[in-house]
This record gives sequence, C-alpha cells and structure tokens, in this order.
Amino acid sequence: MSRKVLIADKVPEWFLGRLREAGLEVSFQPKLGEAELPTAVDGIEVLVVRSTKVSAAAIEAASKLALIVRAGSGYNTIAVDAATAHRVAVSNCPGKNAVAVAELAMGLLLTLDRRIPDNVSDFRSGTWNKAEYSKAEGLYGKTLGILGMGNIGKEVARRARAFGMKVCAYDVVTVNEPGVEMLKSVEAVVVAADALTVHLPAGPTTKGLFNTAMFDRMKPGMLFINTSRHDVVDEAALLAAVEKKGLRAAVDVFKGEPEQKNGAVTSPLANCRGIYVTHHIGASTEQAQNAVAEEALRIILTWYREGTVPNRVN
Repeated sequence: MSRKVLIADKVPEWFLGRLREAGLEVSFQPKLGEAELPTAVDGIEVLVVRSTKVSAAAIEAASKLALIVRAGSGYNTIAVDAATAHRVAVSNCPGKNAVAVAELAMGLLLTLDRRIPDNVSDFRSGTWNKAEYSKAEGLYGKTLGILGMGNIGKEVARRARAFGMKVCAYDVVTVNEPGVEMLKSVEAVVVAADALTVHLPAGPTTKGLFNTAMFDRMKPGMLFINTSRHDVVDEAALLAAVEKKGLRAAVDVFKGEPEQKNGAVTSPLANCRGIYVTHHIGASTEQAQNAVAEEALRIILTWYREGTVPNRVN
C-alpha cells in the first residue's frame, strides 16, 4: 500500500519528522500553488494543505489519493464535492487556531480605534500629529457585535468582556456564552453594535452578506472587522460605506489575495485610508500552527492505523 504524504504548505519541522518516524514517505513542497498541484499528486495517498487551493482537477489527477487534510478550520479552498465523488475523505482541524484569530481580531479592534498604523506612518515620515490622533473614543462600555459564535467567536467574546465591552452576537445554532446577549438575526446585531467582528464560514447563505443594504444599517463611524472569508463582504459596498458613513474597517482577507507567500499585490482596498488590511495572518502564530499540526498528525495517523478519519467533513 502506498504510504506517500504530500505537504503542500509550510508546516513545523517537527511535524515532518513525526510523519517520517511513523514510516510514511513525506514529500514537502510548501511553494506549490493551485496550478502546480495536479502534477504533484501522482502516487500521493494523503495531501495536507493550509492555504493552497485543491481543485477538482487536482483530485481527478490523483489516482491514489484517499485523504485531504486541511491544516486549519475552514475547508472552502477544497473542492469537497469532487473529493466525495472520487471517494476521497476531507478532514480539517477545527478550533485549533481560534485563540490566534481572536487575538488578531482584538488587535484590529484596538488598531481601528486608535488608528495605530496611521500614527506610525506619520511618525516615520517625519510628521507629528498628536492633535489628530488624540480623538479616539475608546472601547470601554461600547457594544461589540459578533457574527458567528463558534470557537473563534467565543474567544473574541471573552477578550472583549475583559476590555469592559458589552457583547451581543448571532449564530445559526443556540449558543450559551456568559456575558453574551444572543440576538435573533444578523441585522439585529448590526444595528445594536458600535463595532462588529465577523467569524462566518463561506457559503451560499453568507456570500455577499455585507452589501450596501447591510452597511446602511450600521451606525456612522462603525468599526468593522473581517477575519473570516472575503466572500462575505461586497468590497465595493464596503468602500462606499467608508466614504459615506465614516465606517472604519480592518480585514485579514480580501478578494484576489495572492496564493504565494510573498510578491506583488493589488486591491481596491489598498487606496482607502479608512481600511487596514493584514496579510491573512489570523492563524499565523507559532502556538496556533503547532496546535493545528498536532491535530493534522492525529488525523493522518488515526486513518493509517485505524481506518477512520477524525473531523471528516464529507
């Protein structure tokens, strides 16, 4: 039986060692992209990815592929329907990066309130502008709206409460989290909140959820954070809301994000001073990556040794 594992993204070195210690043949190709993957999967039984997209073409090209492990929580970058059709199991590592993403969300919240990047940029260019940057309102007593109360949403709520914020939230399932007022709709949270953080999966019901009508419901000067998926936001509507309502936004995801880890980037968001964009780093802490790698290792070894797939999504 083939025991070949392809790692198509960067992972901790110890993860590769543990796989090899278990007798698996490991191919480590962290620079593979969606276009190159179909030619790299020949003879591969297990594929591990983080941000690399796994297309139907890649799955169809892999005659021995039996398991795809998404070393992260979401799996929208994987052609799950094609995997199912070809009897390929797809698994993920939910909750293992929740703290890291929550930390970034809180960092972005503070960044928006205090306009930290602009402070730094002005100072580096030789401009002293204390009068302008002394106008922050502060977060204490403000209402933070959280959309999506999964593992990440709960971690954000706990941190926001420690900052003295009121917290309201919406989720499609019943969630009981101390100090969080659960509201009955996305719209109810949007209307109630002074700041809003989004932790929703990509899908038909969330695609373009934040459109012109939704931004119109928000308070002037709302702080808007998206560390989930770019699909949930209509970027043209976001830009208009920044211009017309004074909304300030910070996003860790955006349309057209480069697949490679470095290089040139273009986006309409880059020219808007009211929007801060980070480099899709929500889960990118050493703590989170080690936790995700531990879970990915567990999934792979459980499948080889017991024939079952933990966290299977298809």
